[in-house]
This record gives sequence, structure tokens and C-alpha cells, in this order.
Amino acid sequence: MCVEGNRVMLRKISIQWWRFWMAGEGLSIKTGRALFLCALTGLAVGLAAAVFYWMLETARFYLSESLAHYSPVMAAGETALYPARHDAEPLRWVLLVLPALGGLASALLVKWFAPSAGGHGTDAAIYAYHRNEGRIPFAVVPVKAFSSALVIGSGGSAGCEGPVTQIGAGCGAAIANILKLDAAERRILMAAGLAAGVGAIFRAPLAGAIFAAEIFYSGLDIEYEVMMPSLVASTIAYTVFALFFGWQPLFVMPEYTFENPFKLVPYLILTLVVSLGAKFYILVFRKTESFCRSWQVPVWVKPGIGGVLTGLVGFFLPQVLGSGYGLIQQALSVNSPLTERFGSLSLVMLWMIFFGKILATSFTVGSGGSGGVFGPALVAGSALGAATGVTLMMVFPSLDLHPGAFAMVGMAGFLAASVRVPIAAIIMVSEITGNHALLLPAMWVCGIAYWLGNGWTIYRSQVRTRECSPAHSG
Repeated sequence: MCVEGNRVMLRKISIQWWRFWMAGEGLSIKTGRALFLCALTGLAVGLAAAVFYWMLETARFYLSESLAHYSPVMAAGETALYPARHDAEPLRWVLLVLPALGGLASALLVKWFAPSAGGHGTDAAIYAYHRNEGRIPFAVVPVKAFSSALVIGSGGSAGCEGPVTQIGAGCGAAIANILKLDAAERRILMAAGLAAGVGAIFRAPLAGAIFAAEIFYSGLDIEYEVMMPSLVASTIAYTVFALFFGWQPLFVMPEYTFENPFKLVPYLILTLVVSLGAKFYILVFRKTESFCRSWQVPVWVKPGIGGVLTGLVGFFLPQVLGSGYGLIQQALSVNSPLTERFGSLSLVMLWMIFFGKILATSFTVGSGGSGGVFGPALVAGSALGAATGVTLMMVFPSLDLHPGAFAMVGMAGFLAASVRVPIAAIIMVSEITGNHALLLPAMWVCGIAYWLGNGWTIYRSQVRTRECSPAHSG
């Protein structure tokens, strides 16, 4: 009897230990599964971003360079896949009509294959996160890539980050759909894919992860659930992309430092300027977007009309056509030895680029063209920052101010005020330039610019806080 009782007791103890061990194993399996899914998402997005970059360069070479003989200045870290043409003057009459043809072809592609792939992709990804359980049709991924390459390659003024965020989010959502994950897990993979796209295309993996946590809200809130998955996915995507196109930062600039507290005064002036500039950007873009929506023409015709207006701007100021990242490189090089390599921009030209880029982007993307508004914000912010720096050099000659430093910090402040991602903006400008010595003035400018922005945002689908999001209702 005693022996039988001991056997029963041992059996019970064994069962309890088995359950305890399995619980631990289940936790390990769940963690390993999450890491695997995030890494898989990063791998898929890294490859997709590499293909998308190749498509952008191919479209740019065969459209802008071959047809219009226009070779825009490239950033130091951009990889040229084709030889640039510098032996002929740009054919301005071709630049006048080329964006219209690219916008029209892109709109027809979107209309026939994936209607949700039009416009600036980041806003569509934000909408899907909040209101569609993270669902993005997989057809959006190839259609967004092709349509955006046509728009940007033909001279449309737009950024490549908007398309790549929707492409990345679409890859994450597709993996979740294949594995039949629930809505919460689909949202996390979608956000991780979004982070991976930004981290890869800008070669800024940390900024990409934080961008994915901040971008969904216009107020002081973040999606903390997506932070760790985004770090993993963004790291893998950046690594894959860099294997094809190099590990160098996107831009180069002199090693400017911040060692004088009195420089906070001119940086405060820069904050006020970029805050007003960001509101101007949002206002012009929103008004143009509403104006284009009022046109009594088929939706697929509107990007063509917007392309005509963009071409009109480009006819007089061709520098604002395309992604314009070479303009950022030139703004970072103002009044420095790097001007011999990348060319110089005068104070008048900096102001013309600021207004021209905002106007051309509003026509291109506001009319429904496929492209991003984040990249143009970087261009406008760098031009405005450099122009402010040149002016303040004359006002404060004893402070040894550098316009290139103001261009970098101006980019960060402009993003914080217009896109509502202050922490990501601080880290991003440091990663894409390789300069971490200006973190203090970037923090100063971004914090105040974000506060002065007072909730104004370029993205209509952003909500104020988590409590306002349908994703967190109940």
C-alpha cells in the first residue's frame, strides 16, 4: 500500500515537473518564433528595398538621363548603377512633359492592379494599422514599387521612403497572412516591415525602428509593442541592403561640433524658422491635395495633371525634380571644402529650392502620384536650415557658425514639426550623416519645434494618442 502510494506521488510530481518544463519550453518557443518572424520580415524587406532601389535607378537613367539629359547631383552614399551623363545640357522641354507621362503611367498601373497603392504610402500604412487590422493586399508591394519608380524616375518630386514603408509594411502583412496570425501579431509584423524599409533605404536601422514606433501618432505617444520587433527587422533589412549597396552613410559632411553654449541662441532662431517652414509645407500640401480632389476628372488623370504642374516648376528649377537627395548633400556642404566635390548653393538658390521643392512635391503627390513626402521634408528642411545658417553667420560673426551644421539640425527640426517623429528625427540625421557631435542642438531644436508644431502633421491618418486609435479600442 505504501509502495503504491509512493508511485502515485512520484507520478504526480513527474507530471508537475513536466508541465513546468513545458511551460518554460513554450516560452522559449514563443520567443524564438517571434525572433524568427521578425528576422524573416527584415530579410524580405531588405531584398524588396534592394530591388526597389535598382528600379528607381533604372527608371531615372532611362527616363530623366536618357530622354531629358538631366543628371541630378547624387548624395555621397547613393550608389550609381549607371554612368551619369554630364556631356549635354538638360532638355527643358522634355522635363516639362516627362513628369506628366510618368504620373499618368503610374496612375494607370495603380488603377488596373492595386488602387490602394496610390499616393504617399506611409499614410496608407498608418491607416491600415489603425483601421484595417494591419491588412495590406500583397499586390500593393510590386505595384507600389513599379509606380513609384515611374513617378520619381521621370522627374516627379517625391521621396522613396513613402513607397518603401508601404512595401515593407506589405511584406510584413503578407507573412502574417500566410501564417494566419491574428490582428495584433499582423500589426506588429506590419510595423516591423515598415521600420525595416526605412532602416534599409536610409541606412539608418535605429532610426527606422524608432520611426515605426512614433509614426502612428501625432501626439506624445508611441507603439511600444513594435519597438523590439522593429529593431530586429530593421537590423536584418539594413544588413541585406548594405550587402548590395555598401555600408557608408547616405551623406557626408565635415566634423562639425558643438562646444559653445551661446550657440543655442542662433539654434533657437533656427527652431522658429523651421517650425514656420514646416507649417507652410503642411498647409501648401493640404491645400493642393484638396484642390486636386475637387477636379472633375477621372482619378487616374489627376497625377498626369499634377505632373504637368511639376514639370512647369522643373522647367525653371530642374534641381527640385526627383528625390532631391543630392540637394541635401549640397546643403550640408555649404561654405565647406566639400563644395569642390558636390557644388555650391547660394543663399538665393537655397530659398528657391525650399519653396520649389514644396510646390513640386505638392503637385506630384497631392494629385495622387505615387511617392513619399518624408524625403521632400528632408530636402526642404536642409535648404531652410542652410539658408538660416548663412544668414546667422552674418548676424553672429563671432560664434563661428557653419551653415552645414544648421542644414543637418534644420532637417531634424523640420521632420519633428511636420512628420511628428522627434526622437526618430534626432537619431536619423545623425545616422544618415555619420555625425553624432550635433546631438545636443538637434535635441534642442527638435524638442521645441515639435512643441511649436501643436499637432500639425503631414499625415492625415495619424491619430493623437493610443486612446484615439481603433486598434486599441476596448
